[in-house]
Amino acid sequence: MFYEPKNGHGFPHNPFNALVTPRPIGWISTRDRNGNDNLAPYSFFNAVAYEPPQVMFASTSAKDDRDGTKDSVANIRETGVFCVNIVEYAMRDAMNVTSGSYAKDVDEFSLAELEKAECSVISASRVALAPANLECKLTKIVQLPGEANFAVFGEVVGVHLRDNCLVDGVFDVSTFSPLARLGYKDYARVETIFSLKRPGEE
Repeated sequence: MFYEPKNGHGFPHNPFNALVTPRPIGWISTRDRNGNDNLAPYSFFNAVAYEPPQVMFASTSAKDDRDGTKDSVANIRETGVFCVNIVEYAMRDAMNVTSGSYAKDVDEFSLAELEKAECSVISASRVALAPANLECKLTKIVQLPGEANFAVFGEVVGVHLRDNCLVDGVFDVSTFSPLARLGYKDYARVETIFSLKRPGEE
């Protein structure tokens, strides 16, 4: 099977999202200039650099009440900051609630009945009980080919770690089972962990 995306794929559903998996989920919280909080998940998300620590997420659709994008990108344009909340398996239903398309002044924290906490370095709310939160300052928004495709890059300027996720000085993902995005409507959780040494490592 081979296809060129520009000519269509011929399947009932686009297989592209199922090819690059699993993908971590960036649960992005932002605040607009009027003080309205927003929370939305993005499956085009990852860490991209160590020093300084940096992350990115991409928004690929638009809402009628925003200028060619979605609430997260619009809010970040206004304020220059955002927070990444790490999604655990236990929060899958709350995360899913926040994935809906709501009016720009709707608070998804309230809709999903999630406890908020104020960020320490930036002006935004974070998911209080998430395994970790990454407070970020915007470094760049890159418009990609396509009408509503924007990649947002940010430097991590504050990190919150939930105490019970720290085991012997290590952030242990087995304590909370990270949620990952697959293709179609499918998700996965991390349950099995193993280590590999690179060539030359002791």
